[in-house]
Amino acid sequence: MSGADGAYDIEGSAGGGRPAAPAGALGVAELELKPALEAVLMVVDEPATEEHLARVLQRPRRAVALALRELAADYARQGRGFDLRPVAGGWRFYSRAAYAEAVESFVLDGQTARLTQAALETLAVVAYRQPVSRSRVSAVRGVNCDGVMRTLLQRGLVEEAGTEPETGAILYRTTNYFLERMGLRGLEELPQLAPFLPEADAVEGDSPEGIPSFDVDDSGDSQTDH
Repeated sequence: MSGADGAYDIEGSAGGGRPAAPAGALGVAELELKPALEAVLMVVDEPATEEHLARVLQRPRRAVALALRELAADYARQGRGFDLRPVAGGWRFYSRAAYAEAVESFVLDGQTARLTQAALETLAVVAYRQPVSRSRVSAVRGVNCDGVMRTLLQRGLVEEAGTEPETGAILYRTTNYFLERMGLRGLEELPQLAPFLPEADAVEGDSPEGIPSFDVDDSGDSQTDH
């Protein structure tokens, strides 16, 4: 038996039951798709896949994929301060690049904290040669990079990827967080190295360059190359 105001279901009449949904409330599947996507994407802490969004919102994946692309196009056409990007296998809101200075001024108070040059070079080697061992990275850079690799692991930019069959050395690769921070859908979108090298068949000891920089708080990193 329901309560006097109709707010409780039959279980609630015995005490300990949960309130029924307010009159007129819509189920997830009945919500307007685009606003529902916006609401969900506002609270995600990592890119959400189309499959996950479709499951949560109880819609066909094709409908979700189309709505996401239409939203992204709408934001771009309107020149909003944010955009919706497909990154690392999912979708997430990002501030628009044209307003990066405003965001940096607010978040960093005018101070740009980046990975050290040594960390960026090491990250570039891992990105372009993965999966790769620490010794291989050190050989390419010409210096021991154990300390820098620990920093990259702590930052979540690289992760272990098994062992090398011949030597048993641990192999490393970049993470989805790396793709997210770089704004890439996948590794195939990494910039080509050829334009930055003196010749096409550059020696292995050359330091890879041309990888875009990105802001990462490195203020606590005391590791240096040995």
